[in-house]
Amino acid sequence: MLQEKMMNFALLGAEWVMWLLVILSVICLAIAFERGVYLFLNRTSSDALSAALSEFLKTGELRTFRERLDKVGGVEARVLAAGVEAAESGVGAAEEAIAGTLIFERMKLDRGLIVLGTTGSNAPFVGLFGTVLGIIKAFHDLALSQAGAMAEASKNTAEAGSAVMAGISEALVATAIGLMVAIPAVVLYNFFQRVIKSTLGRTESLAHVVLGRIKSRAPSEA
Repeated sequence: MLQEKMMNFALLGAEWVMWLLVILSVICLAIAFERGVYLFLNRTSSDALSAALSEFLKTGELRTFRERLDKVGGVEARVLAAGVEAAESGVGAAEEAIAGTLIFERMKLDRGLIVLGTTGSNAPFVGLFGTVLGIIKAFHDLALSQAGAMAEASKNTAEAGSAVMAGISEALVATAIGLMVAIPAVVLYNFFQRVIKSTLGRTESLAHVVLGRIKSRAPSEA
């Protein structure tokens, strides 16, 4: 009973697997586009941030620095602004605010990337699965054609062999599509991970500089 159901499933062939891979490729492209737009809109101007930070290191004015961070915008500026806003309650509060905001920004940056990573690592196996199903179907069709061709054995055997080869060729397309989907997905995933890692690393470095300046402020400046 179970074997019969599994065989019926296998005889569906590789076409539905190839459509699945096509759908996954479209989803990956949509996620990559959305992530690219998000990173572009949430980038922080290095020159503007450097100017604001230099002024803060000289003057120690929290309110002015916060206003300039709001104008600069972006991930780095938002994390620093959270720390500056909480600095009035003490250095510990500023550290906690920066840590919490950094985690929140990381979650927003990583959104959707798991789909790229999962597709990149599993699409070849999905394609191979389609190829196996296609080969099973091809040999099943061969068995049926041979069973009904006793009278013209040599002629039908040649035709059946050609049909099997054609079926196997079509089945191998699933593996090729799987690789075509996986390779760009892996490249995009690694690219976005690199950008995110660089952004967060730079943010953490700047946060330490800001916290150091907050700690060094005299009581009269607080």
